[in-house]
Order: sequence, then structure tokens, then C-alpha cells
Amino acid sequence: MEIRGKIVAVQPVQTGEGRNGMWKKQEYIIEYDQNSQYPRRMMFNLWGDKIDQFHIQDGQVIRVSFDIECREYNGRWYNDIRAWKVEPDDGSTADVGFVQAPSPPLPPPIDEGSDLPF
Repeated sequence: MEIRGKIVAVQPVQTGEGRNGMWKKQEYIIEYDQNSQYPRRMMFNLWGDKIDQFHIQDGQVIRVSFDIECREYNGRWYNDIRAWKVEPDDGSTADVGFVQAPSPPLPPPIDEGSDLPF
């Protein structure tokens, strides 16, 4: 999935140690649908080296590619919106918000020469 918007908050880097070693994570708040009366916000995160690779700053307008994952812990379920690619928005369209996924291919055209009544 992909979203475009403006970064309105950059949270501090979180670090810890898990069974696979040290980890670090940073969360960001992006505001999209800014032309609406009530702009929407979403929090996404980056893990490990991607934090330094993308160097996201407050106020930056970006395009974020992400996956939504869900996991269970102690009988509760949690969503995780994990970004895998971040790039500056080129401003190709005026509206900042969700980017539509590609449409499925259209069915082949109907053969007008067939004997079917429909």
C-alpha cells in the first residue's frame, strides 16, 4: 500500500534487545487528505537501518510504501504499519492522500459477431 502526506510528528528512536539481538524503531505521524475539512493522520514506523537511510524530518511531504501486519500477544491483537520505502513527494498531483492501487485488468472485449443474445 502507499500513502502520500506531510510528516507532522517524529517520535524518538526506541531501542531494545530481543532474541535476535539489538533492535531500533522510530515512529512517524503522517497527515493525509489535507484538503478535507478534517485531515486524517496515521502512524507508521521504520526499523533498523531504514531510519538512517530515509532520514525523515518534521514538515516533509513524502510518499510512503508500507505493509500492515497484525500479531497476537497475550490474547490481544495489535496492528503494525511498517514502511519499507519512503521517498520525497514529487508534487505530481495537487491532492495529498491515498494513492490508488492499480486496477485489475479489464476483461477481453466482447466479440460482436457472436450469436449470444447478451
